[in-house]
Amino acid sequence: MIHVTTGIAIDENEIHQEFIQASGPGGQNVNKVATAVQLRFDVANSPSLPYEVRERLLALAGRQITKEGVLIIHARRFRSQEANRQDVMERLVELIRKAAQRPQIRRRTKPTRTSKIHRLETKRHRAKTKRLRRTVQEGSDG
Repeated sequence: MIHVTTGIAIDENEIHQEFIQASGPGGQNVNKVATAVQLRFDVANSPSLPYEVRERLLALAGRQITKEGVLIIHARRFRSQEANRQDVMERLVELIRKAAQRPQIRRRTKPTRTSKIHRLETKRHRAKTKRLRRTVQEGSDG
């Protein structure tokens, strides 16, 4: 069991890891050893995730989610397989923790009387500045 938060724990059988050849630095080792890790986690059908967390995770993951609701995370930052495995698990746990947090609800507030007065004074001042920049026409009494 992988403990994400106090109320969420994921069974290790729900997570599938596959090792693939990584691109980038590593010399001959990169051509011989499959050090990159591809993690697959079926978010849509996971019994470990509450409904709210599942919906937020599907929205949060963006392009990492397939049409079937499978989350795919790649880790190829390190040269060793074990380091990449730990990295991909940490990234999965962090993503689920973000989804577990409820978004803060924005409460609409009214502008204060002082802020309204200040806004109108600023508008008047700006209008006066622009009015004074105009060219004065000869025959008008304005």
